[in-house]
Amino acid sequence: MIVKRKTALNIRKIHRYLGLFIGIQFIMWTAGGLYFSWTDIDEIHGDQFKKLPPEETGFQNLNGISDLMPQKTIKSISLKEISGNPYYFINEEVLVNAENGELLKEISAEDAINIASRHMKDDLEIKGIERITETGSHHEYREGSLPAYVISYNQPENLKAYIGARDGSFKTVRYRDWRWFDFLWVTHTMDYQGRDDFNNIILRSFSVLGLVTVLSGFVLWFISSPTMIRTFKKRK
Repeated sequence: MIVKRKTALNIRKIHRYLGLFIGIQFIMWTAGGLYFSWTDIDEIHGDQFKKLPPEETGFQNLNGISDLMPQKTIKSISLKEISGNPYYFINEEVLVNAENGELLKEISAEDAINIASRHMKDDLEIKGIERITETGSHHEYREGSLPAYVISYNQPENLKAYIGARDGSFKTVRYRDWRWFDFLWVTHTMDYQGRDDFNNIILRSFSVLGLVTVLSGFVLWFISSPTMIRTFKKRK
């Protein structure tokens, strides 16, 4: 089987342009895979900056929620420590002082710093604090509850801690290596909105094109191999 020169040139051209088109994405897939395999996921989560486990205070003689809010229908409840005081977080919507029943609509910046101090290591120096009410789809805190406090630390890694303003919870840590991980992850999945959808049309398209590119390379080898050409000539 000897392929005509024009056909061979067309296959070579298809292979070349496909390689150029998807080559950058192949590099990103490879670079991402190397980064993921060589990094510790706990470090990406910023565990090296945290107190593990975090500092916790025990409380005694707390009032029951039925005594504090007898008319309230309880669907969920959790106990929070805010600046040394116990609070019930009721139905994922309101903080109630577990000692006197006072409602806390939102924690203060000072409360947020206190909460962060129980989770973050003592040698970290706070550079500033900001309250945020909205985030974009590509923000590093894109899936967190709002409003929230962002505590920035005086670190070369641009370290930040996020504290929920409504529930008084320590949410997450973000720093340089996590941001690199996030960038490489989105180029890996090619889900530029949610990050985790492996069934998106872009990824499927590039996967098919990658397969076509590899197969066209095998075809080129097959039709241009001197050994294969001599073999088919002998059969004629």
